[in-house]
Amino acid sequence: MAAHLSYGRVNLNVLREAVRRELREFLDKCAGSKAIVWDEYLTGPFGLIAQYSLLKEHEVEKMFTLKGSRLPAADVKNIIFFVRPRLELMDIIAENVLSEDRRSPARDFHILFVPRRSLLCEQRLKDQGVLGSFLHREEYSLDLIPFDGDLLSMESESAFKECYLENDQTSLYHAAKGLMTLQALYGTIPQIFGKGECARQVANMMIRMKREFTGSQNSIFPVFDTLLLLDRNVDLLTPLATQLTYEGLIDEIYGIQNSYVKLPPEKFAPKKQGESGKELPTEAKKLQLNSAEELYAEIRDKNFNAVGSVLSKKAKIISAAFEERHNAKTVGEIKQFVSQLPHMQAARGSLANHTSIAELIKDVTTSEDFFDKLTVEQEFMSGIDTDKVNNYIEDCIAQKHPLIKILRLVCLQSVCNSGLKQKVLDYYKREILQTYGYEHMLTLNSLEQAGLLRPQAGGRNNYPTIRKTLRLWMDDVNEQNPNDISYVYSGYAPLSVRLAQLLARPGWRSIEEVLKMLPGPHFEERQQLPAGLQKKRQQGENRVTLVFFLGGVTYAEIAALRFLSQMEDGGTEYVIATTKLMNGTSWIESLMEKPF
Repeated sequence: MAAHLSYGRVNLNVLREAVRRELREFLDKCAGSKAIVWDEYLTGPFGLIAQYSLLKEHEVEKMFTLKGSRLPAADVKNIIFFVRPRLELMDIIAENVLSEDRRSPARDFHILFVPRRSLLCEQRLKDQGVLGSFLHREEYSLDLIPFDGDLLSMESESAFKECYLENDQTSLYHAAKGLMTLQALYGTIPQIFGKGECARQVANMMIRMKREFTGSQNSIFPVFDTLLLLDRNVDLLTPLATQLTYEGLIDEIYGIQNSYVKLPPEKFAPKKQGESGKELPTEAKKLQLNSAEELYAEIRDKNFNAVGSVLSKKAKIISAAFEERHNAKTVGEIKQFVSQLPHMQAARGSLANHTSIAELIKDVTTSEDFFDKLTVEQEFMSGIDTDKVNNYIEDCIAQKHPLIKILRLVCLQSVCNSGLKQKVLDYYKREILQTYGYEHMLTLNSLEQAGLLRPQAGGRNNYPTIRKTLRLWMDDVNEQNPNDISYVYSGYAPLSVRLAQLLARPGWRSIEEVLKMLPGPHFEERQQLPAGLQKKRQQGENRVTLVFFLGGVTYAEIAALRFLSQMEDGGTEYVIATTKLMNGTSWIESLMEKPF
């Protein structure tokens, strides 16, 4: 059991166990010793549901990364390929199978497609003459992976691009399948709300799937009251802004992958007296970040400016606890102190790590450039000078700052102005192409297609109306003891989360006009519950809402939803699901066309 998955109202260990059971059943079909050949992208997500110990119990003796040419030597009966259904991976697998030494003892090959089998891929294997070599060809529907007690992700890195640029509904189908799995485990969700074209399609797929399975009536008492499906393109603004929560900044600066972060090692070297000349470690420090760690659970969602005071308070508490050993006189007292020691030492280690991370982040956030960039972002979000060429952006292009930084700022300005005036847009495009190279023309086209960098339609800027009606900009933000979700961006309240907040209370009818200004339809569906499963809410019991972000979600939005869950009079607890955990940089990177 993973303790951090069961602290909320919804025990996500149930989902993790179901997924692990399916994996064990597949491994047991391949009798005898095994080697797994991994599509490298899958190792991170799989690590969240099955450690090596589980694989070892089922006779997995070796693990390799999928690469061209020959497979490494392994004295095993079965070779299992764990792969995403990608054609280019099929070519590598075919090469591996064909280069197997015919004289060596015959081995059984198997392939497990994650999350779906693909006829195209199987055809490619057939064309390469290796399809018949596979004893088992199966799919493993790892649609939603539990990351934390209130967080699920599909970790589909290309979902946004597929949905909004390529009109490919594959990831929407996987989202619908994932939601059907959740309903099989946690009961039918009585109410579905949605905003956006993709949200509408996912809801339609779910309704169709439910019709197809009418025979199997779900008799589980529903855990969720409401599902809210939100298209990422309903709120293109939020991911472009710099996140200002502790977890958000770790992700912005270092990138969190499958709940792990790699950090510069020098801050983590143990300092021993008189060893100042000692060589510093060169291996990156890898840390897991989730709510299993008490201190991280407490500070992850705070505005970074409120983290320092928590760390110094914790330091005092821990050193006072260690001082207690001097007061332990009797054998009983000494025994009690010793029994608490492991927990105290873990807390001290955790504090040391987070103090080091906070110092690393502070080096960035106190720099002049960070301040200048943030100032420009906040001006755009509060509606200042969004309609003309920005001097700071011009200077950054002239000094050839990283292209991603420029694109995030220019897209932010465009979104905060409902598109740029044609001459401003043309100027930015020309400057970017002349400075960074004409191969980025394709990227600029992708950004335009996605609605991120576009000309203003009909000279109308709807953003000021949306900003005022939804209270997206708050001047008086309390970063230390927040009373509103706008603390996660020090002034800007994420539009997506404001929509979730207003849906819960007073309902979307109060913002009908603004909803029409945002892309895509908004809708409501009700799912019939079998007799006897209707929920009777206890006095003071909160509703549980699952918010599903189609196209990705940021850690700042997750923090804002957790803040709403914890509000005294909120009345709603939120569980978050997404196609991908992302930030502005990884999002824009996923839309950048790789030059040939």
